[in-house]
Amino acid sequence: MLQRSVFWSALAGRAVQAVVVAVVVGIISFAMMQALPGDSAYRIAAGRYGYDMMDAASADQVRTELGLDQPVVVQLVSWLGSLAQFDLGKSSVSGSPIAEELKTQMGYSLLLAGAGLLVSLLIAIPVGIMAGLKPGGWFDRFSLAASIFFRAIPAFAIGVVLMLGFAVHTKLLPVAGFKGPEYLVLPALTLGLGLAAVSSRVIRDAVSEAMSAEWRLFSRTKGLSSKLTLSRHVLRNAALPVVAYVGVQLAFLIEGVVIIESVFAWPGIGHALVHAIFGRDVPMVQGTALALGLMYVVLNLIVDLTCHGIDPRRSKTA
Repeated sequence: MLQRSVFWSALAGRAVQAVVVAVVVGIISFAMMQALPGDSAYRIAAGRYGYDMMDAASADQVRTELGLDQPVVVQLVSWLGSLAQFDLGKSSVSGSPIAEELKTQMGYSLLLAGAGLLVSLLIAIPVGIMAGLKPGGWFDRFSLAASIFFRAIPAFAIGVVLMLGFAVHTKLLPVAGFKGPEYLVLPALTLGLGLAAVSSRVIRDAVSEAMSAEWRLFSRTKGLSSKLTLSRHVLRNAALPVVAYVGVQLAFLIEGVVIIESVFAWPGIGHALVHAIFGRDVPMVQGTALALGLMYVVLNLIVDLTCHGIDPRRSKTA
């Protein structure tokens, strides 16, 4: 009963947050697009017909068709009204339903985000545990230096270096795009290195604190071996702050997805967002920004429920 109430409480809280995110993201993205210099109708007409075929008449036609000549407030209210009916509208450039385009793009973005998170955990967990078991040792100092190095370098710079090393010069992996699993390696590694740089230190601190806790010493006096103490007590207690930090790191994950998709021409939401901004495709910008914001809310809900499930204190009182 307690578990069910916690689930519905978390779900209700995140549902309210999703509504707020949808409204705020839509308004902010709309306002930012309106603040850009130049005539949106000309850019949209160029995206539709090409710069060579675009003229003032085609721009006027686009302006009338899309209602760009209406007051800004009217345009925003119209979009919010459509959103209330779960209608994201159509792309101003391609004319395709935004929901259909996002459905495909979201799959690629989630694939990249999941692969990057998996790579970061495969790196951060063993590195963090080894550093936390012997804090102050040579491996701890080395991992700290590596963490600072990879965290200080922008994600796009790491991506360019990996692209030059593994794709351009050695030709071991493809450069960009997506035509198979091998195209996922470099983007996921780029995203995972940035995430692991910080999460490995969080794991290190959690393991180090758990190793020095009184309950850990008590478990040893009961006769448990070092391996059993580590697996049954230390790692589970250390997992809670690590999983909680993953929720904080989701913002960097989503930000990294947008940047890395642009670098590697990955066909996801981030790549579509950048192209929509350049093309002044306001409905597409609002739709992609909304999808990224809601993805952040959903992932945070998963983190909340995971933290509740692995919390040792709850298992003792259950």
